[in-house]
Amino acid sequence: MPESSTRPRDAALGTGLGRVLLLVYGVFALSASARALVQITTHFGEAPLAYLLSAFAGLVYLSATVGLAIGGTRGRLIALVSCSIELIGVLVVGFLTLADAGDFPDDTVWSHFGSGYGYVPLVLPFIGLWWIWRHRPRPGDAV
Repeated sequence: MPESSTRPRDAALGTGLGRVLLLVYGVFALSASARALVQITTHFGEAPLAYLLSAFAGLVYLSATVGLAIGGTRGRLIALVSCSIELIGVLVVGFLTLADAGDFPDDTVWSHFGSGYGYVPLVLPFIGLWWIWRHRPRPGDAV
């Protein structure tokens, strides 16, 4: 179904892949945050860097979810920054956990490029960034 020129491009989040993307980001926001909370409160001393990175990942997923959900210029910017940080984070942490596992005695959400989560953390920012780019406002779009 072609998009109407009177319908904002942000409305695409309410259909198909947009809903799935928003759902996956929401699930990751909840799971990464809950994981970090449990790790930090139960055995923080064992792997503080890993647990703080999990908490950071949870905040990144939460901000991406909020940005995608609110839409508009502000939401798009929040989501763009969040997905970019997510991509950098998963790549850097992924490489670091492969290069020197001693610094990460316990896994983070982004360890080994998100292998503990089926590599979704590696793929998700690419899909999120593509989605933001694909549904960016264009001249003539309704505001």
